[in-house]
Amino acid sequence: MQYEQQKRILDLLVAVVLTILFLPIWIIVPFLIYLESGTPIIFKHRRVGQGGEEFYLYKFRSMIKNADEILHKHNKKLLKKFKENDWKIENDPRVTTLGKALRSLTIDEFPQIYNVLRGEMSMVGPRAYVKKELAEQSKRYPKTKNLIRNIVSVKPGITGPWQTSGRNEIPFATRAKMDADYAQKRSIIEDIKILLKTPRAMISKW
Repeated sequence: MQYEQQKRILDLLVAVVLTILFLPIWIIVPFLIYLESGTPIIFKHRRVGQGGEEFYLYKFRSMIKNADEILHKHNKKLLKKFKENDWKIENDPRVTTLGKALRSLTIDEFPQIYNVLRGEMSMVGPRAYVKKELAEQSKRYPKTKNLIRNIVSVKPGITGPWQTSGRNEIPFATRAKMDADYAQKRSIIEDIKILLKTPRAMISKW
């Protein structure tokens, strides 16, 4: 059996098991989000998938409503800080109180299981990057252009090599190298190893 077939079977098996295992979360978290800040419960965002094709990635909403619009249209200072820090910032003022808890336990990413079932993502793979982020980071780090080509040659994953590396703050160039190396290896054994490391990585964030 070829690697891609093995990976798809692994994805579907893990996705179904997690959906059943965490059924209470699928019920409780939407209720809590609604109580805190209303709808929408699910946040969707365009990301770059395999072959450079964009798709909508789904998450439990962990920010205030219209957070992305606020960042790009009404808070240029925050946007500048966001870009200067490799498209991530600590203590983002847009994150809700509940959102901080969801993020610390990586529960906000659970709806990406739907992306896995649809075949847009894998359980294990490189980060699902934003198109604009890749464009700007490749200019900032020119040596990553070839790495990015390797990254988008495979499906992005819910978890991956750098998420389970035990290092919370990793510069983009280092992250890109780790993701590109993963994309080149394409090993089902490596996928299983990363899946087994993921629960510990989730707990360590808490």
